[in-house]
Amino acid sequence: MRAGISRSEVQRAERQTGEPTLPVSAVARRLGVAPATLRTWDRRYGVGPSDHTDGRHRRYSPHDIARLEIMQRALLAGASTAEAAKYALEAMVTDPAVADIPVQPRRHGMPDEPPQASRLARSLSAAVLRLESHRVQLLLEEAIETAGPAVAWEEVVRPVLSAIGGGWRACHAGAESKHLLKTLMLAALHRATPVARRPRNHHPVLLADEPGERPDLTVHALAAELARRGIHPMTFGGGLPPEALVAVVRRTKPAVVVLCAQRSEIADATIFRRIARGRSRGRLFACGPGWQGLDLPRTVEPLTTLPSVVDRVSYVLLG
Repeated sequence: MRAGISRSEVQRAERQTGEPTLPVSAVARRLGVAPATLRTWDRRYGVGPSDHTDGRHRRYSPHDIARLEIMQRALLAGASTAEAAKYALEAMVTDPAVADIPVQPRRHGMPDEPPQASRLARSLSAAVLRLESHRVQLLLEEAIETAGPAVAWEEVVRPVLSAIGGGWRACHAGAESKHLLKTLMLAALHRATPVARRPRNHHPVLLADEPGERPDLTVHALAAELARRGIHPMTFGGGLPPEALVAVVRRTKPAVVVLCAQRSEIADATIFRRIARGRSRGRLFACGPGWQGLDLPRTVEPLTTLPSVVDRVSYVLLG
């Protein structure tokens, strides 16, 4: 049975962007599913590419991939495949803003997303919805061990949290599920953060959420990843006032400052100028989607993904 929205309606709702398209194999690697699964979703539910090349080869546009990502979030929240497909198709038609969601670029110099990330996310979602604390702990340990703290947070845990809190009507989980997952993930990240007796960095590395940002685990995932490379960071989560953050920079004179922001309505680029006035001579990095589109000082380097932050910080400190 096909979803209630026809392919032609979806195509009319999408804008012609002229952006490059991807073959089914590349999209399958990106989403962590088999190519045969994408072909089945196209054939049975109409969640496929808008165009075919000569020879009927499937080519997915950025809008096609965004629709598949919406479908995946619904699947993570416990929807059936048919329900998730219908939800994704309707979302692209009834909510024009959904079509404007940018497809996240592939991390430069990094391997494709681990195939196990999608499997772990689905298993983790099911365990969280059932509040199976022990099972959640085991899955988090597996994700961190196989993919590393940064990828485990970005590719496994964050999508599950987004699916639980995304308003998908088939998901009946409440705040208790999100709280359980965040609490257990924070504990898992702390266990995965080694404390070196002789850190490789001679000058401090400051990791902090942008003042005003809701408490987030991004800085803790970064701290665990850097610690695995022998770099000891100072970590400040959400809630630190701007004055306190500037005071920390003034007192410690860090070699690197990384500020993380997830929401553009909260991010304020003036915090970097205040840090610079505090006579900071360290490198400044803006991490996360909240900084996109803001007029950052020229001394601030924007970075999108956590692996890119780890690589740049390691290069600055260790060469």
